[in-house]
Amino acid sequence: MSLLTIPAPIDPHVHLRDLDWAHKATFASETAAALAGGYWAICDMPNTAPTTTTRAALDLKLARLHESARCDYGVYFGADQHGRLDSYSEAAPDTIGIKLYCNATTGTLLLADQESRAAHMRAWAAASRQPIAVHAEGETVAQILALVRQHRAHVHFCHISTADEIDLLRDARRDGLPISIGVCPHHLTLTQDDLPVLGAYGLMKPELKTRADADALWSAVIDGTVDVIESDHAPHTRAEKESDNPPYGVPGLETTLPLLCTAVNEGRITPDRLIELVSTNPARIFRLVPPPDTSTVIDLDSSYVIEDKHLLTAPGWSPFAGMRVSGKVIEVKIRGRIVYDGEQVIAAPGSGINVIDRLAQ
Repeated sequence: MSLLTIPAPIDPHVHLRDLDWAHKATFASETAAALAGGYWAICDMPNTAPTTTTRAALDLKLARLHESARCDYGVYFGADQHGRLDSYSEAAPDTIGIKLYCNATTGTLLLADQESRAAHMRAWAAASRQPIAVHAEGETVAQILALVRQHRAHVHFCHISTADEIDLLRDARRDGLPISIGVCPHHLTLTQDDLPVLGAYGLMKPELKTRADADALWSAVIDGTVDVIESDHAPHTRAEKESDNPPYGVPGLETTLPLLCTAVNEGRITPDRLIELVSTNPARIFRLVPPPDTSTVIDLDSSYVIEDKHLLTAPGWSPFAGMRVSGKVIEVKIRGRIVYDGEQVIAAPGSGINVIDRLAQ
């Protein structure tokens, strides 16, 4: 048995469900899936209903997470089309960062003009040292980079999916801009050629791209351009996915680490590089100090086929179902307590805490 121990893995990009979307999943179910996937902590995006764009909505989400979460968690605040810039100073102390949606996606938080984006960047940078996460695709990546050059605020580019985007960001990194870059397992592993089989189960934002794009992303992972592998976990029910108007998003919390461990076994990346992508770099970018005696153990020799029936995410499906992977999570420990033993989640609802308490000073 070849074991890999990862200190305190973090997924900084998930879309949990509960509250108005509890029919899809709950904080309890998806944080259980996070533990089964090997994560110490996850960070929840603000575009699920009700959107986390007011102090009241933030308090509601934090209260429910406090009652329900089985792993540790962070929460993003959302940039609102209606401004509300004066709310940032009171929201910042309880949030891991802010999210700016600069291309169309799920929800109603699209910021389509540069002036509005710049105003939100300035207001957040004045209120917090935490990163500004952006959904930017295609030409919008260059537009956001122009704002970074002007304002010098730290921007984390989420779910980058094309060769052109990676080339722009690689050049920006060489120029010394304060940016970080996240890539998702589905954009590394799946392409638009898989859509005839996957159908709506492969529908996500950004959409699946070409094999050439996936190869370019892998090159960026290998050469250090990419900082973080983030799941963009966004579960929907089977009925929703099979409807006439299927929503964007796929589950990913339970498959990200096995897919990366498979890349280790294939010789694409080293174990040390994997640890950087899911632990060291996310902690650095989001200024987190993991709690002591917190780690995940993976059996790199364990080969198995991903099956829907074994998933803990409430909708019970994965776009990677049927794929063979090499790397099984056999233990997750948080603050010295085993919370997942390789078969069952042991942590009770409400045992997770807000990672904002673990910020570096």
